Amino acid sequence: MNTELKEALEILGKERNIPKEALLEAIESSLLTACKNHFGKADNCTVSIDKDTYEYRIIQTKRVVDKVEDPVEEISLPDAMMIDKKVQIGDTVDISIDSQKFGRIATQNAKGVIVQKIREEERNSLYRDFFEHEHGIMTGVVQRNLGRNISINLGKADAILAENEQIKGETLKPNQRIRVYLLEVKNNPRGPRISVSRTHPDLVKCLFTEEVSEIKEGVVEVMAIAREAGSRTKMAVVSHDENVDPVGACVGVNGTRVNSIVDELGGEKIDIINWDDNPAFLIENALSPAKVICVVADEDSREAVVIVPDYQLSLAIGKEGQNARLAAKLTGYKIDIKSESQAEESGLLEELGMQLSEDGEYAEDGYYEGEYAGEEYEDGEYASDEEYAEGAEEVYEDAPEDGEQA
Repeated sequence: MNTELKEALEILGKERNIPKEALLEAIESSLLTACKNHFGKADNCTVSIDKDTYEYRIIQTKRVVDKVEDPVEEISLPDAMMIDKKVQIGDTVDISIDSQKFGRIATQNAKGVIVQKIREEERNSLYRDFFEHEHGIMTGVVQRNLGRNISINLGKADAILAENEQIKGETLKPNQRIRVYLLEVKNNPRGPRISVSRTHPDLVKCLFTEEVSEIKEGVVEVMAIAREAGSRTKMAVVSHDENVDPVGACVGVNGTRVNSIVDELGGEKIDIINWDDNPAFLIENALSPAKVICVVADEDSREAVVIVPDYQLSLAIGKEGQNARLAAKLTGYKIDIKSESQAEESGLLEELGMQLSEDGEYAEDGYYEGEYAGEEYEDGEYASDEEYAEGAEEVYEDAPEDGEQA
């Protein structure tokens, strides 16, 4: 057994994370290169390496001839009979080559082949390691600015955080540890080229997967995410266990789970809502924290009309339309939000009232009546469904000043 070679290859394999087979292949290639440099060609040379003992042999196959014209490929009959007495003209014999007799140049070239092969395998190994994490998250350390891009060290390789993948307004300092989403991993001669992001919606999903055990175990599932990085994210979740509240699981006790993710994202607001297969319910949830009177959703055209109380209109639309925009991204519906006054003026309230079912749930045509009765009182307040059903018409004295329903 070639103990020295075995120990050297095992140590090298562990340090560089290179498979044993690749190292043995590198040695085989280097020995063939040495044969080519020593003999001028190596077409008739083969190398065999025992994977258990690490013993190797170089065999040169020569043809037995009466008169030798090419000593590299031919051998005379007398010389051949010294190896095998039964050999005849036209047969072939195998000759064992001693690699220690190779010249200095052949040895150096063989060494170069091994080094090059090891570097290639090291790059391939790095590529495989990071490729396994593609579309996942890793922790990196901010290195330096590359123009408007930022170099992020991921341990064994550096990644590029492009300007358009940086959170607007976020300042990253050298040596700061951050979580990044691996957008793409490419293999090239200089090593893996890794592109990362801080703005991708799946960064939030992956952070919740690591933080919330119920998501990791598959009890709670993230169904959709809409994000405007640095400002707000809306995430819809569903539970596959009736005893587990999906929103509560993501928020955590006293908000510990969601707060840790908010801190990682620099204070970005995160709205977590319940997913619903019924698009009208889903749209109502997506417009949270705004209250909704009525949702009309057309699944064919992927459009929806939403009616909200007058005082909730600005909240439903959000600052610069952000709440409505994120709700549309989350649900995949084009959402048209109208105040109750606007709906009443256009006759939409009367039209919907004719098509609502008695129990206030979805009618056959897909319309839905929310928690508000839909009748505006003199001071703009709304009575509860129960109070309205009983025919209450007066304004309640204890109606809250902030415009919530009585």
